Amino acid sequence: MPKPPPDDAKLRSLREQGAVNPRPQTVTDDLFAASEFFDPRDLVQVKYEMLRRVEKDGQSVTEAAAKFGFSRPSFYQAQTALAQRGLAGLIPLKRGPKQARKLSVAILEFIQQARQGDPSLSARDLATRIQERFQMTVHPRTIERGLARDQKKRRKPE
Repeated sequence: MPKPPPDDAKLRSLREQGAVNPRPQTVTDDLFAASEFFDPRDLVQVKYEMLRRVEKDGQSVTEAAAKFGFSRPSFYQAQTALAQRGLAGLIPLKRGPKQARKLSVAILEFIQQARQGDPSLSARDLATRIQERFQMTVHPRTIERGLARDQKKRRKPE
């Protein structure tokens, strides 16, 4: 299979979707070596073909996992994800926190009320007020980011 350019359109799209296979060189299945359609960089395609190889072709889990560059536990995780969420389940979930930990809804409302009363309050002033009211230390930069995120949400058209 001819090697694609390092930053072609498909690779950019895979990156945007979070679906780039971090180890495409470990995919040794013949299907990916013989065809330009099958791309070892496409994590969803690789996982799907690995699952299909076991389900439809009767290949052993151990053999399929090895040929597609995965461990047996990864095979079973992909199998469960596909069964529960369909094809979208094969896209890796985003890691890390999903929401702000310190800037709860109550604290953001408190910040908004404080700024309505005095728009000149700095993030440092707000951090001091949060400490006094909620007995929680919040860095001024965290407040700035929270306010920016809140502003962005308010600007989105519905």
